[in-house]
This record gives sequence, structure tokens and C-alpha cells, in this order.
Amino acid sequence: MSLVQPLPPGALDIVGDIHGEYAALVQLLGHLGYDLQGHHPEGRRLVFVGDFCDRGPDSPSVLALVGAMLASGTAHAVLGNHEINLLREDAKDGSGWFFDSRIDSDQPKYAPFARMPAEQIPAMLEQLGQLPIALEREDLRIVHAAWRPEQIAMIRQLPSGSARAAYDHFETIAEEQSIAQCVAERMRQEEQSWPYSLEDYRHEPPFLPAHSENELNKAMVNPLKVLTAGVERECRNPFYAGGKWRFVERVGWWNEYEEAPAVIVGHYWRRLRPADAPAHGSQFENLFGATPPLSWHGLRGNVFCVDYSVGARWLDRLRGHNPVQRSKLAAMRWPERVLVFDDGTQAISENFEHSVALRD
Repeated sequence: MSLVQPLPPGALDIVGDIHGEYAALVQLLGHLGYDLQGHHPEGRRLVFVGDFCDRGPDSPSVLALVGAMLASGTAHAVLGNHEINLLREDAKDGSGWFFDSRIDSDQPKYAPFARMPAEQIPAMLEQLGQLPIALEREDLRIVHAAWRPEQIAMIRQLPSGSARAAYDHFETIAEEQSIAQCVAERMRQEEQSWPYSLEDYRHEPPFLPAHSENELNKAMVNPLKVLTAGVERECRNPFYAGGKWRFVERVGWWNEYEEAPAVIVGHYWRRLRPADAPAHGSQFENLFGATPPLSWHGLRGNVFCVDYSVGARWLDRLRGHNPVQRSKLAAMRWPERVLVFDDGTQAISENFEHSVALRD
């Protein structure tokens, strides 16, 4: 077995990013017809696209529920970038439920949030460490962020259970590449030539090649990062996002995906209602362009993002808004291609295998 593993045959329900929203997960499972052990009366199977944790109020319960299903074989899953952060002990925003170093900084935005009991951590990490990066069968492929043939071929050679070690290995290669290319020194020279901080939104910098190269090395050298975090390319027109000026931009890899099997991903914070403000930065939503919220997308119209931004419910709670109004947890029923949401509503997906590249 490798980091690319087989999907089970038969009818599937593919669940998007959960991000600690345990109540939404339980409600969705009920609407799909599953019990809390993952059994379905018609023999359907659950598949999760990753990002079980962070930001939401109860990541430990989500991981316990999904973990029990994975252990019993009633569900399958791939790793998301948030699980990789846990495995690598890389504390990020919204992970105060797990990392002590994040508790104080996460309280203003995400509290209250359940913390994982220390005695449960080793088994949880062991289970996550055994998950694949991608799942596939003849008609369907599942990966968290991007199905790129080059990177898939690289990880297909890696054994099951090696995700953490492989990720670290490729991160070391990226760092060595930057050292060999003197990226840090060239970045210092660029900073000396630009009098303002790159965190100052009031002053747009010129294109800084070394800064762009540094960001690209971090994003694209590691194949596991590409598959779990997406594809980035040089951007000659700097833009301000995430508190700093950036010189690489996310791209819709699906506009170059030429193969026949359908691909279902999460990760990209899709909006069910186009009029809603972006939940996680315009870079994510802009990837879909004019693609309707229920539409398949990409060069062949055979890629679908099933993440409908349930991970943004913390923001609505913080603002005193109804958290279920615009942020949803969704599942794609396959082969029916019907979406089911945590509030029980259903919708037929649109434009399957119709090219929408011009609209992306």
C-alpha cells in the first residue's frame, strides 16, 4: 500500500472539510442516512476529504467520531493540510484545541472550544499518520486540494504511513534549494531597496523576484504540500492577503486537468450563495470565477469542490450572526452527483463533464 490507495466500490458519500463543527457533522450524517458508527441501510460508504479539525468548537469529538469509523472500516479518508500540521507539530491559527502555545491567541476568535484530553493524543496521531494522501478508482479520485499527475506519481512510490516523514523530507529539499540559490541573501537586498514593510498595506511594492522564489519554493517543491494545499505560481502584480504583500498566487489547477476520472476535493472555501462576502480571503473564492456554486468546474467539467465554508462558522458566531445561514457542511453523493447539506437541503450538481474553463 502507498500514499495513494484504492477507493471502495459502490455508492459513496463524500464529506467536505468539517473543521471541528461536530454538530453539523452529526446532522449531516443523519440526513445522509448513516448511524454514528458509519453504517448505512443501503450499504453506502463514507469518504472524508480531510481537514477534520481547527477553528470549530469541538475538534476532539469530530476526530473521535471519524476515527472510530475509520478503525472499523465503515469510512475512508485522506489527509488535509490541517491534519499534516498536527502530525508535524506545526501550530497554526485555530489549533488551540490541541496546541498549548495557541490557547491564548485563539481565545478571542474561537472560544469556547473543547480541548483534546492528553491521553487520547497518541492514538489519534497514530491513526492520522496512517491515512493516505489520495484515494482512487476507475471513475473517481479523492484528494484534499489538488490532483496533479506529477505529484501523484511521486507519492505513489511512497509507502503507507510515511506522510509525516516524506513531508519533512521534501521540506528539507526545499530549504536546501533556497540556500543553494541564495534566496535569503537576495531577499535581504530586496528589502533594503524597498523602504516599507511588506506588512504595510498602504504601500504596494514592486515585484520582488527573490520573495516570489522563496514563496514558490515553500509551496511547490514538496509534492505532499501541493496535493494538500494547492498550486501556486508567480504573480507579477503583488497583492495584499493574510497580512502581507504576496508575490505568488493560487491557481485553479482544474483548468489544466485533462484526465477522464472525476476528482472531488475540499480546501477551497466555496460559497453556496454567490452574493456572500468571502469567508477566507478572496484568493480562494476567486479561483471559481463565475462558476455557479453547484457547478462542476475545470477543463473537462469533472472536478468538484465540496467545501462550503463550514469552517467559517466561528466568524458568524463572533459577529453574532446565524452561523448556519451561509456556511454549510456538504456531502457529494456518488454516482448520483447530488449534494446533501447539514440542514437537510439537497441540490443536484450542475454541468458535469461540460467544460466551464472559460468561466473559471
